[in-house]
Amino acid sequence: MGTRYGTGTGAAGHGGVGAGASAATTGSGPAERSRARGRSGGRAGGWSGRRATAGTGTPPAAPDTPPAGRPARERRPGRRRIARWRRTGLAVLVASAVAVPVAGAARPRTPAPAPAVLAPPTAATLDAAYAAHRAGAGEAARMAAAHGDRRRAAADRALAAPSRQLLAFDGRGPGRVTEVLGDLARADRVAVLVPGSDTGLDTYGRFRAAARALHERLTVPHSRSSGGTPVAPAGTRTAVVAWLGYETPGTISTAVLTTDRAERAAPGLRELVRDLRTVTGQRSRVSLLCHSYGSVVCARAAAGLDVDDIVLLGSPGTGADTAAGLRTRARVWAARGADDWVEHVPHLSAGLFGTTVGFGTDPVSPDFGARVFAAGDGGHSDYFAPGSPSLTNLARIVLGETGAVTRD
Repeated sequence: MGTRYGTGTGAAGHGGVGAGASAATTGSGPAERSRARGRSGGRAGGWSGRRATAGTGTPPAAPDTPPAGRPARERRPGRRRIARWRRTGLAVLVASAVAVPVAGAARPRTPAPAPAVLAPPTAATLDAAYAAHRAGAGEAARMAAAHGDRRRAAADRALAAPSRQLLAFDGRGPGRVTEVLGDLARADRVAVLVPGSDTGLDTYGRFRAAARALHERLTVPHSRSSGGTPVAPAGTRTAVVAWLGYETPGTISTAVLTTDRAERAAPGLRELVRDLRTVTGQRSRVSLLCHSYGSVVCARAAAGLDVDDIVLLGSPGTGADTAAGLRTRARVWAARGADDWVEHVPHLSAGLFGTTVGFGTDPVSPDFGARVFAAGDGGHSDYFAPGSPSLTNLARIVLGETGAVTRD
């Protein structure tokens, strides 16, 4: 799913992070967002609850004329726009099945060193791990510059700065990085952000800005802001972990329609949670904040995972029919902004050529059974926007103030 992390009203440049709570986005969604606000049927968009025409996978066409005695119903312009969006999207995805692999094969990858191989981190070894991965980022920057890839060199160079706390770094291919904001060794509230599609080292600055927006909200002095946003109580230590630990699918690709990337990513997310527990111990409260396709990754890792909360933001579905189907002891939350185009993604799931296409039940629908909370009027980019209802509620969930979370 197209992933953009909005943390303000402006747009951040590739690989850059604005000062303070500047805007930050990743990837792109459709050129025009639908403003359909219908909430009937539990806000489930797409084809949820409809029969598909046999052998076509599309909804049955409406009859040309109404039954006798019933007036013809005017077609809604919004429905026509949604239908056009679906047809266009399907055409693009079919074309991308051929074009994307060919384009990817034709573009040489920027060289980078192999990642540092270290023992699992502990509270005592965190600083050494951070330093080792910064060194790897520095070497990757030098290799990228020698290769002529100035954009990647700049992204790697920023990660090599002395202030950066890198729990992992791999500059090969699209790149992977795990960064800590805050004092992880002493944290008793830890939030892990899991990104969606089109997130890599070249666009990492945008994803990091979302993590920064949450961290800043959690670490301001103990008071209530003018917007009533909660902050950490005195004595509560927080850390935010930006986990770009998998090769995310492209927004315009067939990979974004299947669970394959999520299946491959899940073991890495489980390993991260184990490492966090090793560093912080059982005293800490760990929350997964999973955006867009990242919610599919979290769902694949959820079974038996030692976390307290799993939050699904702008999710196209998880591959599970219900929250109970995730087989987790964690509280499962879900939210979708009123202007998020993902509302119109068809909520279907089917086996095809040895993989699963589509992600099933809408996580904000009553049938799924998650704790649905308010995300305001924002779009797919806006869940971490300062002052937004979604960021307010995310902070409450991370802090364990679940009774204060506003429901949708």
